[in-house]
Parts: sequence; C-alpha cells; structure tokens
Amino acid sequence: MLKNIPSIISPDLLKILMEMGHGDEIIIADGNFPGAALAQRLVRLDGHAGPEVLEAVLKLLPLDNYADNFVLMEKMECDKDMDIPVWKEYDRIAKTGDPHYKGMTHIDRFEFYERTKKAYAVIATSETAQYANILLKKGLVL
Repeated sequence: MLKNIPSIISPDLLKILMEMGHGDEIIIADGNFPGAALAQRLVRLDGHAGPEVLEAVLKLLPLDNYADNFVLMEKMECDKDMDIPVWKEYDRIAKTGDPHYKGMTHIDRFEFYERTKKAYAVIATSETAQYANILLKKGLVL
C-alpha cells in the first residue's frame, strides 16, 4: 500500500499514469465504449463509474495547459436533445480537480474513436450513462 493514492487506482493504472509524458492522452470510457477493440493499452476498472474514476485520476494526472485537455464525445444528431447529466458532474470534478482545466471540448464520435487509437491508454469503467467518454491530455507537473 502507498499513502495518498486513491484506492480505485490499480497498480496497472498507476504505472500507466507514471509512464505517460506531456501531451499523451488517456481515455476514461463508459461501459458501452469499444475500448478493447481500440486501445493500445487497456486498464479495466469494472464496477466503477466514470465520475469516481475521473476524480481519482485527476488527483494524480496534471492536465495540459497548452491544449484542449478535456475532450468529450459529441452527441449523435439523433440524440441532440438528450440531456447528459454526467457531463455536469465531470465539469464540476474537473473544475476542482485541476487548475489547468479549460472547460469541455466536444468532438465527433468517429474522431473520438480515431484519437482513442492513438491514445496512450483506455480505462474501461462500468459507467452506464451515454456519452460518458472523456479524453484527458497530460500536462506538466509544476
């Protein structure tokens, strides 16, 4: 055991977060996301929801202050009127979790998939909310 590491952070995830460099990206994926098909490295955090994973990751991972550092998958046209409450929760967590949080950026679903293929890792959660996928860009420890 180590002190001050959230218990939700597995040894595999801790290693990945340590290996990542400035500008590397990591995805926190909901339970419906095709993470195993797209990921270079997949970490499973089954039984955990997106918000609790985001909160734990932001205790360790600094966000990039030179680029969009918090990217969400945009809703499909057929879902344009759908309310996504988890986005409000993510925004609240990010605002308190990192001083370099610049707000949410949204990108097309298929662009999100392409960015996922290039991402350093994907964290697979059991989050059931739709559109609860987040891409975080790692910054510098200052």
